Amino acid sequence: MYVLVSLSIRNMVLIDRLELQFAPGLTVLTGETGAGKSILLDALSLAGGARADSAVIRKDCEQATVSAAFSPSAGHPVFMLLQEQGIDAADGILLRRVIGRDGRSRAFINDQQVSIGLLKQAGSLLIEVHGQNDDQGLLNLAAHRTLLDAFAGLGPDVMACREAHRAMAQAAADAAQAEAGLEKALEEEAYLRHVLEELEALSPHADEEQELARIRALSMNSEKLTGEIQAGLAELYGRGDGGAEGLLNTALRRLERIADKADSRLDPVISALAAASSEIMEARVRLEQVLAGMEFDPRRLEEVESRLFALRAVARKYRVQVEELPGFRERIAGQLALLDAGSNRLEDMRKRHAESRAVYDAIAARLSGARIAAAQKLDRAVKKELAPLKLEKASFRTIVRPLNEGERGVEGADRVEFHVATNPGASAGPLSGIASGGELSRFMLALRVALARTAPERALVFDEVDSAVGGAVADAVGERLARLSQGTQVLVVTHSPQVAARGDVHWRGGKSASGKAETVITSVRELDAQSRREEIARMLAGAEVTDAARAAADSLMAAGARS
Repeated sequence: MYVLVSLSIRNMVLIDRLELQFAPGLTVLTGETGAGKSILLDALSLAGGARADSAVIRKDCEQATVSAAFSPSAGHPVFMLLQEQGIDAADGILLRRVIGRDGRSRAFINDQQVSIGLLKQAGSLLIEVHGQNDDQGLLNLAAHRTLLDAFAGLGPDVMACREAHRAMAQAAADAAQAEAGLEKALEEEAYLRHVLEELEALSPHADEEQELARIRALSMNSEKLTGEIQAGLAELYGRGDGGAEGLLNTALRRLERIADKADSRLDPVISALAAASSEIMEARVRLEQVLAGMEFDPRRLEEVESRLFALRAVARKYRVQVEELPGFRERIAGQLALLDAGSNRLEDMRKRHAESRAVYDAIAARLSGARIAAAQKLDRAVKKELAPLKLEKASFRTIVRPLNEGERGVEGADRVEFHVATNPGASAGPLSGIASGGELSRFMLALRVALARTAPERALVFDEVDSAVGGAVADAVGERLARLSQGTQVLVVTHSPQVAARGDVHWRGGKSASGKAETVITSVRELDAQSRREEIARMLAGAEVTDAARAAADSLMAAGARS
C-alpha cells in the first residue's frame, strides 16, 4: 500500500534543502546519533498539522517550509473531507506548512491556504507519527472507539446507530418545535381570537380594494360624465334638424328615390349609408344605457368609501397590505386551529420521539455489547505481541465505559480508551501516561499489529521503536514492522541492525559541513546493497567495521529477506 509519495524540507534546523521519494513497504532510516534523523519525523508531523515553533527554522533563514505529497487510493476518507472544503484532489494531495520567524505558520493543501485545523484533519487521515512525545495517532482518545469498531467490523452497526440517532434528534426537534408553538399560541390565544373576529366581521376578499377604488372614482365623476354623455346624445339626434342620425337618414331616403335612375352606381353608397345609420343607432342605444346607469347615488358612494377606508384601516393596524388581508385571516385561523388541535398533535410527536428513542437505545445497547466482546478479543491480540517486545510484564486493556445521558451521540453510548500497566500490580492508565518513550513506541507497534487487518490506509512512522532493546527483542520488533508493512507503508528511525535488516528501502542520515564556515547540514541518501551491508555492519560493530560484522550483516539481511 502506497500513501506517502515524497517529502520536501527547506531551511529546517540542520537541513538546508532535502527531497525524499518514498516507496511502499518498510523504509528504515539509520545513522549516527545526532545526525538529525528525527528532524524528518518532525517535518512529517509539521506537514500533518502538528504545533509549530520558530526554533525549527535554520539559522540565518526567515522561514522554514515542509511539503508532503500523498497519493491515497480511491475512496480514501480524505477525499470526502477535501471535497467538502472545495479542494480539488484529483491529481493527488500536497500538504504544505510554512513557519516564519515571528512564530506564525501558514497551512496549504494543494496550494490553497487552509486553517491549521483542516491541515491537521487531513494529515491525521494520511499519516500517523509515533515519536518520543507522541500526542497523535493511537494516543488520540477520540480515535479509540473508531479503531475498536473497525477491528470488530462494526461499520454497519455504527451506521445504523447514526441513522437512529438522526431520527431521534429530528423527532425531538419536531416535538420541541410543536411544544414551543403551542405555548406561544396559548399565550396569544385571546389576541388571535380578537383578530380573527375582526377579520371575519370585515370579511375581505381578493382584489376588493381595486374594485372599490374603481367604483368610488366612477361615482365621484358621475355628474360630469352624465352631462358629457347627454351632450353627445344631442349631437346624434337631439337637435331641431334631427341631429347626425336624422341627417343621415334624410340623405339615405333621397338617394334611394333616385337609385333606379343612376344605373346601380349609387348602390354602394346607399349600402354604406345604411350601415352607418345602423351603427349610429347602436351607438345611441348604448349611450342611453350608459346614461341610465350613471345616476349619481350619494349613499352608494358613502358605502363604498366607508368599506374602502375600513379595509385600509385594518390593513394598517396589522401592518399588511389590503390585498394580503384574506391570506392574513387564513393564517390566524390556522394558528387557532393548531391551538385547538395542538395538544393531540404534540402528544403524537412526543410518542414518535419516545419510539425513536427506544430504537436508538436498543441499537446503542447492541453496539455496546459488541464493543465489549471486541475489546476482549483486541486485548488478547495485543497481549500476544507484548512478550516478544520485552513487555511481558505489561498488560493492555480496552476500556468500554458508558457515556452519560447528555454525552451519547451518533456513534452510540460508549467511551473507548486503551489503557496499559507496565508492571504487575500497577494501576492501568491511558497510553499517554507511559514514562518510557521506547515502551510507548513498542506498545504502539503491538497495537498497530493487532489492528493491522482493519487499519485505515495511512503511512505509519515510528521513531526508535527499538529503543533500549536488542537481540531477540529487536528482531521481534523488526519482524513485526515487516509484517505491518505488508499492508501499509511504514517508515522507522532505528539504531537496531536487526530492524534495519528487515527494510525494503534503507536510508542513511548524516551530517556534513556546508560551504559556510562552522555550518553543518543534514543529508539523507538511499543505500545500495553494498552500502547497506556496510551500514548494518557498522551498527553491529561500532566505529571499526570488521569482517565478522560484515558476515553478521549478511546473515541478518538474508534472514530479513526470507521472512
